[in-house]
Amino acid sequence: MDPKNVRMYVCGMTVYDYCHIGHARVLVVFDIVYRYLKHIYGDTHVNYVRNITDIDDKIIARANENQQSIQTLTQQFIDYMDEDARALGIEKPNKEPRATLYMDQIIAMIQSLVDKKMAYQAKNGDVYYDVSEFPDYGKLSGKNTNDLRAGARVEVETAKDDPLDFVLWKVAKPGEPSWDSPWGKGRPGWHIECSAMSTHCLGNHFDIHGGGLDLQFPHHENEIAQSEASTGEKFANVWIHNGFVRVDDEKMSKSLGNFFTIREVLKIYDWECLRYFILSSHYRSPLNYSDQHLDSAKASLTTLYTALRGIDPIISEDSTVEEDFSERFYKAMGDDFNTSEAVAVLFDIARECNRVKELHPISAQKLAGLLKTLGFVLGILQRDPEEYLQGGVSEQSENQITASQIDQLVAQRTTARESKDWAESDRIRDELMSQGVILEDGTGTTTWRRE
Repeated sequence: MDPKNVRMYVCGMTVYDYCHIGHARVLVVFDIVYRYLKHIYGDTHVNYVRNITDIDDKIIARANENQQSIQTLTQQFIDYMDEDARALGIEKPNKEPRATLYMDQIIAMIQSLVDKKMAYQAKNGDVYYDVSEFPDYGKLSGKNTNDLRAGARVEVETAKDDPLDFVLWKVAKPGEPSWDSPWGKGRPGWHIECSAMSTHCLGNHFDIHGGGLDLQFPHHENEIAQSEASTGEKFANVWIHNGFVRVDDEKMSKSLGNFFTIREVLKIYDWECLRYFILSSHYRSPLNYSDQHLDSAKASLTTLYTALRGIDPIISEDSTVEEDFSERFYKAMGDDFNTSEAVAVLFDIARECNRVKELHPISAQKLAGLLKTLGFVLGILQRDPEEYLQGGVSEQSENQITASQIDQLVAQRTTARESKDWAESDRIRDELMSQGVILEDGTGTTTWRRE
C-alpha cells in the first residue's frame, strides 16, 4: 500500500505448552518472509507484528491442572517460546501484542459491531457476530454459507440465532478470569482478539496477514468479517498460509505418539538442519517430517558449508556471474517466496565456488560472499564453516568424541603418514570414521568434519 513500507501481521502461539514442529514451520516461514522484505525494503521499513494468545479455554484448563495462575503459566511458556525461536535463528518481530493487554480495544471493536447491528447479545449473556449481516462471508476460504449451514452440527440449547454465528464475548463462568464490559463480566472470543490487535498495531487496512493453513477457516474468515464490518475498510491485501506438517506421512498427534516439540528435535539435530528442512519446501506445500529428511537436510548443509570452507568471503558487485545468480535468487523469492528454487541457486553458487577455488581464488571469495549474503536472507550459512562441519549436538550423546580428541588423533595420523606407517594411518582413520568423523586429505593438510 505504501511503496516504501510493509505492514504484516501473523497469528502467533497460544501459550500453554511447548512449541512443536508445526509451530517451527510458522516461525521459520514468516521469519524468511520478514527477512526477505527487510532485505528488499530496508530494516526500518517492515513492521512485523506476531501476536500472543494468552487467554483461552486451553490456557485456563492447563493453569487449573497445574494449579498455577494464568499469568504464571503463560509467562512460563512465552519464555520457552522465545528460547525455541532464538534456537532456530528467528528474528524478533517489531511487536508481540498479548491479548490480555488489549482488552479496551477488543471491547471497543465489539461495541462498534453491536452498534452497527452486526452483533447481538444472546439470552445466555454471550455476544455473537451475526454472519447473515455480512454478505461476503466465505470469500477467503471459498466456502458457501448455505453449504456451511447444511453441514453444521446441531448444538443442544444453543443461544445463537444462526449456527454460523461466532462468539465475540463470553459471559464469565465461576472461577475463570474475567473483565468488565458493557455486557457484563466476561472474556473475549479468540477471533476478535486478533482483529483488535492487528488493526490497533497496523491500522484498519494493511498489507499482509499470515498464519497456518488450519487458521484460514474459520479464524481468518471470521477476522475479515468482524474487522471489515467494524472499520468499513478492507482488512488485508494479501493472505499467506503455510501448509501442514505431517510426521512420516501421518498427521501429527499426541495420541499417535508422533508429536515432537522443537526442543526435543534440537537435542538430536542441529538447529540449522531443522531450519533448512523447513525452507527446502515451498511454504504452501505439505511438509513431511522424518529422520530421513532431517538427515538429508544435514547432508545438504554440509555441501554448502564445505564450499565455504577455507575461503575468506568478500562482497562484490562487479561480476556478471554473481549478478546472474542473484537475479535467479530474487526471481525465485519474488515468486511467492519460492525458497526451494532459491536454495537450488545456492547450490549452483557452491558448485561454481568449488570449481574455481584453486584456479581463481578471488572469484571464489566473491562467490562465497554472495553465498553468505543470500544465505542470510534465508537465515542459514552464517556460521564459520568449521563450527558447523566440526560441531555436534552435545545433548545427543555424552560419549561423543570431542573436537580436541579428534585433533589429537589427526595429528597422530599425520605423523604416521609422514613416517609412511600406512597401517597406523588407516587404523586412526577407521577409528574416527566409526565415531562419525570423516577425514579429508588435501595438499599437505587434513581436515575433518562430522558425518
